[in-house]
Amino acid sequence: MATFLYKTGRFAFRRRGLVTLLWLAVLVAVGLAASTAPPPPADTFSMPGTESQQAFDVLKEKFPAASADGATARVVVRAPAGRKLSDPDQKPKVEGLVAALAKAPDVVAASDPFQTNAVSKDGTTAYAVATYKVSALKLTDEAHDGLDAVLEKSRADGLTVESGGDAVKVEAAMGGAEGIGILVSAVVLLLTFGSLVAAGMPLLTAVIGVAVGSAAVTALGSTLGLSATTATLAMMIGLAVGIDYALFIISRYRAEMSEGRDRADAAGRAVGTAGSAVVFAGLTVIIALAGLAVVNVPMLTKMGLTAAGTVAIAVLIAVTLVPALLGFVPVKVMPRLERKAIYGKPLTARQQRKADRIAARRGPNLGTRWAQFVVRRPLLVLAVGVLGLGALAVPAASLQLGLPGEGTMAVDTTQRKAYDMLSESFGPGFNGPLTVTVQAKDAAAAAGTVGKELAQVKGVAAVTPAVPNAAGDTAVITVVPASGPTEHETEELVTTLRGMAGGIEADTGSEILVTGQTALFIDFSRTLDDAMLPYLGLVVGLAFLLLVLIFRSLLVPLKAALGFLLSVSAALGAVVAVFQWGWLADVLGIEQPGPIMSTLPIFMIGVVFGLAMDYEVFLVTRMREAYVHGAGPTEAVVTGFRYGGRVVSAAAIIMTSVFSGFILETNDFVKMVGFSLAAAVLFDAFVVRMALVPALFALLGRSAWWLPRWLDRLLPNMDVEGEKLNRQHSVTIAKGGPAAPHPAHRREDQHDYSV
Repeated sequence: MATFLYKTGRFAFRRRGLVTLLWLAVLVAVGLAASTAPPPPADTFSMPGTESQQAFDVLKEKFPAASADGATARVVVRAPAGRKLSDPDQKPKVEGLVAALAKAPDVVAASDPFQTNAVSKDGTTAYAVATYKVSALKLTDEAHDGLDAVLEKSRADGLTVESGGDAVKVEAAMGGAEGIGILVSAVVLLLTFGSLVAAGMPLLTAVIGVAVGSAAVTALGSTLGLSATTATLAMMIGLAVGIDYALFIISRYRAEMSEGRDRADAAGRAVGTAGSAVVFAGLTVIIALAGLAVVNVPMLTKMGLTAAGTVAIAVLIAVTLVPALLGFVPVKVMPRLERKAIYGKPLTARQQRKADRIAARRGPNLGTRWAQFVVRRPLLVLAVGVLGLGALAVPAASLQLGLPGEGTMAVDTTQRKAYDMLSESFGPGFNGPLTVTVQAKDAAAAAGTVGKELAQVKGVAAVTPAVPNAAGDTAVITVVPASGPTEHETEELVTTLRGMAGGIEADTGSEILVTGQTALFIDFSRTLDDAMLPYLGLVVGLAFLLLVLIFRSLLVPLKAALGFLLSVSAALGAVVAVFQWGWLADVLGIEQPGPIMSTLPIFMIGVVFGLAMDYEVFLVTRMREAYVHGAGPTEAVVTGFRYGGRVVSAAAIIMTSVFSGFILETNDFVKMVGFSLAAAVLFDAFVVRMALVPALFALLGRSAWWLPRWLDRLLPNMDVEGEKLNRQHSVTIAKGGPAAPHPAHRREDQHDYSV
């Protein structure tokens, strides 16, 4: 692996113009494809194999007219205090509202609440449903403005009017997530490298990778059903790993140049060593993301595969475009003092004084001192780290899962106000009705019997009369629960109704299915719960095998997996405390704390596992490299931190800042994912990898690298640490190449930037 990547990096460096043009051509091609592609579809849920999805499929087949994808708006009207909507001076206002709705742009029909019995028992509240001829995605600004104008006119008449449904425009404020992440990353890179060129290169390559990935998602969006949220999450992951991967390769290149290597050879060795770590770290992320396909939820599968594709692009850019760009500025990426030495120019008096001060401060760097502290007190560090993460994980025991809806929107939105008005006047279950399909030869008669049986069930507030289809072989019953859509009692009711179906089917000769948005969400959560263990087994198992290949050890992958469980549990606990309990809600702009989205835990596990293995690979490969070259176990830990501690810390800060920027987004799922990933990276990088990992290495000693001999003979040698390169390529300084660094720069920590 190291030899192949060495040749790749050297080729890219020497043929930098060709490699750069190829990537620019790819960027232009996908950009043109994206610019001509139809707009991406809205986020949708489908659950293959569940009862809810089976019932939805029946409805599409048996009630084709009702399965049209036209948008709807449910307009809720309330009379002034002390009045009723049926009063002579109020009823004309409601009728005028309905008439105005029917004439609004793109509206096909609007129901009259007085004719559809959509008035509350106390006569104060009613609702009208406006049906549009196009889907919510295709609604124009004119249609949205028309609906808003109707609402404002009725409000001016003294009515309280709010609206929900997918036809209502959702205000989307720009959070500037990408800009904030890039800005913080730029500052960290500048402090790490001390060079504008070196700091700008990871940002440039990461942006190119994200642009290629995002454009590809947009181009394929309508064809593969990739929504805007899917593209946002792919961009989030791609930006973070793209910066980190370039950071590691540029850091290693600077280290190789500091040792006096030929420029092309330094680029080749940087890609051969740090690039090997990048490839395997990227593979762990790709495995974790692509593994979401085993959950069998199309939305998660699309998210995982698009994010995995973006990571693959980031890896390819790191091992090809990064060395190519280094070829254009082979010396300018170095610190200013070293550039002088490489060019053979004398230092100015001021620069000489600075070099002398650097030489006078010769001694262990921060990474070395931290590693020495940890290996001296491993039990103390281990206890503090485990107990701290354990305390943060405590709130996770109170985790409540749910899916977003109008009931979880901010209280000042019209959708939430309409939701609350319907709950108050018609009951909490009105916002989450269950749809029961009955298939039989005489569906109307069978459905009548089914409706009577279901009306007797505890927790059922109302059952509507059956509505048969034209063929008479299928009928639909609407069951209104007494509890709200997200309440546990509603989930129990769905289970009860489905349990009763078997006995009723035998008596009536029918087939009964329970569905509806609430039932679909319940099935969604159960599917995720059932898939958790198989998913963990697949992802952790494949990543374990990959880490065994990289490190040629059984205990190193094992402790890597255990450390991941600690960090992800602590991150999940933080998510519960903030988004469910409401801690720091005002600070983070969380307007409505509530249940955690059902998709978050499994998605977070997939992404965090991959990112956790990133830092494990980057940090421990340096330890492995030192150990293979003859260092003792403790010395290898210190060496790994001396050369890799600073750059791993910088990479973790960058990734945390990128994810944190997405907390400003208005999309609840993106906001939660950004916070959870930022917290997980922070815990995993600075507690697990930087503290618990060296402490365990110190306690395990040489046994940390133990591998049975028979397994050692079977496993191929991936040579991630570049041992073959050390044998095949001696240190040479080509004619016209860089000279040895200035003596003032020779110090123990001159390789701070290397992987």
